[in-house]
Amino acid sequence: MKPTKQIGDEAEDKAVDFLRTKGYQVLERNYRYKRSEIDIIAKHENVLHIVEVKYRKNNDFGHPESAVNSKKEEMISQGAIAYMEANNWLGFVQYDIVAITGKELVFFEDFM
Repeated sequence: MKPTKQIGDEAEDKAVDFLRTKGYQVLERNYRYKRSEIDIIAKHENVLHIVEVKYRKNNDFGHPESAVNSKKEEMISQGAIAYMEANNWLGFVQYDIVAITGKELVFFEDFM
């Protein structure tokens, strides 16, 4: 059985590969600000994408995207604001989720 960290890293790798095939430029992975962590920060068509990656082996305990609750959204938002300030980003921002269940990947755009 794989350690949880390795499973999470593999899911993020799949998400990065998916985004790159769609023309996204990955700027950061696992960006940290205080207690916030953003899985992927990418740019596509002059929009900054803040991407949360969620993985589940199956849907027995719910769909992966359902794990992004209001507290998680607030933490992601705090990290995104810090990143934008540190990098002088003044353009559009979009919050996305890459949900992976087993081998299925679903991309939820603009969830916040």
